[in-house]
Amino acid sequence: MADSVFYATGRRKAARARVWIFHGQKGMTINGKDSLEYLKRQDLKDLVVQPLKISQMEEQFRVRVDALGGGVAGQAGAIRLGIARALLKFDEKLRPMMRKAGYLTRDPREKERKKFSHKGARKSFQYTKR
Repeated sequence: MADSVFYATGRRKAARARVWIFHGQKGMTINGKDSLEYLKRQDLKDLVVQPLKISQMEEQFRVRVDALGGGVAGQAGAIRLGIARALLKFDEKLRPMMRKAGYLTRDPREKERKKFSHKGARKSFQYTKR
């Protein structure tokens, strides 16, 4: 049983996703809910299953995800990265295919912090000479 379970972590923006894939079963749950019920939008559901589709293993794995932080779209990107990394633990030969499709690249963009004496991260108050 332990050989048929693979774990990986995915991150994007402020979102983190812990992903377990179970070989020999099918389906997907995110935070205890069905994937489409949790993600609400079909395009996000399609984004999440891309690594499984490209490797033609949609029917071979059940995916369980604990996602936290960020928004739903950021979580979807984190889940996609987590699934791709977990599939590599199952079969390292998938790496060139996943790398070419861009599923193994972590999107490092995060929100820049607000600076003191500024309105936001970069925008300043209007200058007046007085």
